[in-house]
Amino acid sequence: MNLEARSKQFLAATIAIFVSCLLFLIPAKSQEKPRPKVVELDTHGKDYLQVLAGPPESVSMKSGLEVLAPNQSVGKHSTGQHEELLVVLQGRGVMTFKDGSKLDVQANHALYCPPETEHNVTNTGNGVLRYVYVVSSTK
Repeated sequence: MNLEARSKQFLAATIAIFVSCLLFLIPAKSQEKPRPKVVELDTHGKDYLQVLAGPPESVSMKSGLEVLAPNQSVGKHSTGQHEELLVVLQGRGVMTFKDGSKLDVQANHALYCPPETEHNVTNTGNGVLRYVYVVSSTK
């Protein structure tokens, strides 16, 4: 192969590498918008069912179904930079906050928990406590 042919081949390879690097640096096409979906709320005997996991299923929303046995609690946790909604489907319980205040929860009630709020949910009834929580980012 003569020098001119090698130079053309080298130039073509250099251009190909340059274009590949540019394509790597260009942000990917924005993801498709979330699509409607149906999620069956049957835990199949488990204590927890994830309903929405966040992107790409939703813009920022996450949710799940909790099932607590009598005297069982979900555990202390904070909403962080999220706001949270609980929709109680079955049973009775209490939401306890870091400062010791409490809100009673029962079937057919919804509770709102603002961002940066440490809380816990405990089943205080004789049967199961089933609720769906939905969290959404505030940032």
